[in-house]
Amino acid sequence: MNRSQECHFLPRLVQPEQLRSVLSAPEIILVDLSRPHVYEEVHLPQARHLAPESLMLGRRPFPGMLPPVKQLTEAIASVGINPESHVVAYDDEGGGWAARFLWTLELLGMTSYSYLNGGLITWLAEGFPVACEQPVVQPAPVLTPEPVLNPDFLADAASILAELGSTDLVLLDARSPEEYYGHQQYAQRAGHIPGAVNFEWTRALDEERHLRLRPLAQLRQELAQLGVTPDKNVVTYCQAHHRSALTWLLGRLLDFPRIRAYPGSWAEWATLSHAPVATE
Repeated sequence: MNRSQECHFLPRLVQPEQLRSVLSAPEIILVDLSRPHVYEEVHLPQARHLAPESLMLGRRPFPGMLPPVKQLTEAIASVGINPESHVVAYDDEGGGWAARFLWTLELLGMTSYSYLNGGLITWLAEGFPVACEQPVVQPAPVLTPEPVLNPDFLADAASILAELGSTDLVLLDARSPEEYYGHQQYAQRAGHIPGAVNFEWTRALDEERHLRLRPLAQLRQELAQLGVTPDKNVVTYCQAHHRSALTWLLGRLLDFPRIRAYPGSWAEWATLSHAPVATE
């Protein structure tokens, strides 16, 4: 699927009021990545639920790693997504899980999607229609032949190590400052990848506007002050590529031509004895 096949009336960042007017369009598939009990209680009309865990390997010590491609394609097919679909994703927590899902679609070559700005939090706060019944979903055929993951959006420890120290590479750490500086430790070692800059993922969210993204122009300027600019080779990571999924999506919304995500993230990096660590 290429950009020419994208839904012609929905932008990549869709506002609730824009989506409200086209909810019944047959090519739109709403995918809810909220917590299961939240979805059972309330969701957008006709939204299908997808468990974020289906998009990850889920094994310690680095659960964010990608599972087999077959698992990913089966998960996507289970909610009825096919190459003609335009997917609109949201969650109930500010966009991390929705963005992880959209990153997965990009890896599989499916580029026709939108992120619902503010997700369920904004939708509820602003009084848009909701449902509690679950739609009947006709699963789609699993993608065949099995797609090859798009390397343009995927980084691993080996590629980062090979590029470490390059003036072209910018590592974007989406964790909290406490994790970044090593004051909080959730892995074998504490700290960050040398040369990484810290931009905690919640900085992108506007709490006064119910977790919509802050204006993209402001976010572009703040990232530029950290050296994160469109001319750079950007790799984003966190602990398990959940929080950093939103910063990856932000890069896509800002039209960064080279922005990859590291699914192993700090959980994996901290276990690699040959991988350097910084705390300043």
